[in-house]
Amino acid sequence: MSGGVDSSVAALLLQRQGYEVIGVFMQNFNPERLQGCCPWEDDMRDARRVCAKLDLPFHVVNFEKEYEKKVLEYFFTTYKKGLTPNPDILCNSEIKFKVFLDYAEKLGAGAIGTGHYASVLAKKSIYELHKGIDQTKDQSYFLHQLTQKQLSKSMFPLGDLTKKEVRAIAKKEELHNWDRKDSQGICFIGKVSLREFLSQRLRPKKGNVVTTDGDILGEHDGVWFYTIGQRHGIGSTGGGIPWYVVSKNVKRNELMVAKGSWDDALFKKELIIADMHWISGTVPKLPLHCTVKIRYRQPDQKVTVRQGTKKNLLELHFQEKQRAITPGQYAVLYNGEKCLGGGVIT
Repeated sequence: MSGGVDSSVAALLLQRQGYEVIGVFMQNFNPERLQGCCPWEDDMRDARRVCAKLDLPFHVVNFEKEYEKKVLEYFFTTYKKGLTPNPDILCNSEIKFKVFLDYAEKLGAGAIGTGHYASVLAKKSIYELHKGIDQTKDQSYFLHQLTQKQLSKSMFPLGDLTKKEVRAIAKKEELHNWDRKDSQGICFIGKVSLREFLSQRLRPKKGNVVTTDGDILGEHDGVWFYTIGQRHGIGSTGGGIPWYVVSKNVKRNELMVAKGSWDDALFKKELIIADMHWISGTVPKLPLHCTVKIRYRQPDQKVTVRQGTKKNLLELHFQEKQRAITPGQYAVLYNGEKCLGGGVIT
């Protein structure tokens, strides 16, 4: 329980369904090691207050070491390579549904429940991950790395509800946090200046900003501070047309930019993903025609999936060109409402 309205209503609904519910608050980020803005003490008080209202046992667990090793090290290492990671996905697969699940099982729990907007359906002994009914809040994208075992032990009671309905339930039950704002930013860290956060471990390093024609525009402070498609911090051309990042060369510490948000250099019709995780545990027959998201909340895009040049690689061929495909992010595949799994964009 994070202290937010989603996990609070999830606990309430599971209690209503007759389950014996235990509330657990995870303290995962240590602000003494890295500067962040996670108000964990306020969050913990809110979670404790909800548990008192629902008459639930309340536990506090500390997974700072695990979070540092599994999420933060990956976060900084990936940025240093010039890639753009998605820590929320690792936060789910490695912390919430692994370390926390292990803790819950040691308590004797049969499953863990969370406030994610998604659903788990069991079909012929296979556990499927489906989108939440609220398409604006669906979080299946962040859960696509979960295994069959993890899904078999997971419950998402908000999957058939909209955010508006969740808040209405919380208000009716007089939960004090019914109108609390949604959390933003990096998982368990909060909303921070990405550049300032990265600067705590990645030092500035001057390099050239070049155009797609090879002209040098100026200097940047390190390719790891930028991501594909980014506009901010690059400056403008004559007439006020902004420059956008189209690629990064880590070895040369070189940032390539294009003029305007719809420059052809920003668009690609193919990408390669590595280490594809199939939720079912079974690789389907390829080529596969399905849909994909290459970033959270992107509308589903039609794609054909083919085997890559190496066993651990897959090629994705889009029906329409995609803007700002970003290495380090995840491409997540779908068949209608069912999430098939995903892999990291290389």
